[in-house]
Amino acid sequence: MKPIFSLFLATLGFGVANHAQAQTWPAKPLLAVVPVAAGSLTDTISRLVSDRLSSQLGQAVIVENRTGAGGTIATAFVAKSQADGYTLLVHSNSHTIAPALYPTLSYHPARDFAAITPLGISPHVLIVSPAKRFARHRRQAPRRDHQGTTGGRCSGCAGPLGH
Repeated sequence: MKPIFSLFLATLGFGVANHAQAQTWPAKPLLAVVPVAAGSLTDTISRLVSDRLSSQLGQAVIVENRTGAGGTIATAFVAKSQADGYTLLVHSNSHTIAPALYPTLSYHPARDFAAITPLGISPHVLIVSPAKRFARHRRQAPRRDHQGTTGGRCSGCAGPLGH
């Protein structure tokens, strides 16, 4: 994540420096909207990036958690906000699959947003103990397994796709 973050800050700094000749940006604090609860991985990353971004830009970057509906509440809020670069959305891969789960969204994930940069990678893993017992169970009843997730977000949909 460090190289991506450094590249992001360098690119942002270059863009802001060039843009500053035309007008001063940012002239007010930025809002980083996070569609998950405080303490989650996405929230933690957004706070780390926001702190660094704030020191680079000389303006506060306020992190606001707006949870619910698989991230669509926060996403709709950002989509309806003024397109002036002061409201950011820090989201996960669930942003891209939301239309398949919620067909009546008030926004389009590609048309209504401009991607800035990936902030990190969060791999999914399956851990079990003891492994031999689990492997034997999978051979005997491969379709009877259940899954648990950390929440109701769309990223929890990855488990059933493996069947």
